[in-house]
Amino acid sequence: MTSNAQGARDDDLDAFIADVGTVVSAGGSEEDVTEQVAARLRRLLAVGLQLPGSITAPRAERYVMRPLHVDPGGAFSIACAVWDVGQSTPVHGHETWGVVGIHSGVEREVGYVKPVREDEPLAVRTEADWGPGEVTVCCTTEDDVHQVACGSDIPCVGIHVYGADIGTLPRRSYEPTTGHQSWFVSHWG
Repeated sequence: MTSNAQGARDDDLDAFIADVGTVVSAGGSEEDVTEQVAARLRRLLAVGLQLPGSITAPRAERYVMRPLHVDPGGAFSIACAVWDVGQSTPVHGHETWGVVGIHSGVEREVGYVKPVREDEPLAVRTEADWGPGEVTVCCTTEDDVHQVACGSDIPCVGIHVYGADIGTLPRRSYEPTTGHQSWFVSHWG
């Protein structure tokens, strides 16, 4: 069994980590992998995953991503992402696949058409609110630009699974009105 964040042990989370590892090791297209990870994340949320307050507490100054598991080889990572009321991410991409499930609160997502050229204004593609227990494929390398915010009057807590160590992966940030791109790393918090 793998220990998760801050030494806490949770059989459901440990089993989920092992399942994701098996799916990622087996390989396949991003669509196949994300579909399988999404199914497992739905099951994890359905059992009522319990997370300690130290993991789900929002930060006053900005949203935070805390690692629940980072594969030693960097093949995938699982994060607890927390937005306090009124907080949001910049418009960004991931440069990998990702699956998100909502633990509590509501996550507001605005998806953008991935620009063909830099400095091209972004067009909104989708808008959605995701509530507790709902799971979505948030990104693949082909479809990978969005902004996320807390969409409820309580903090939003999501479980995010990515096809890389998202806390060390260089990613793009976009200014939506101009399309200007810059690179950043969202270090683990």
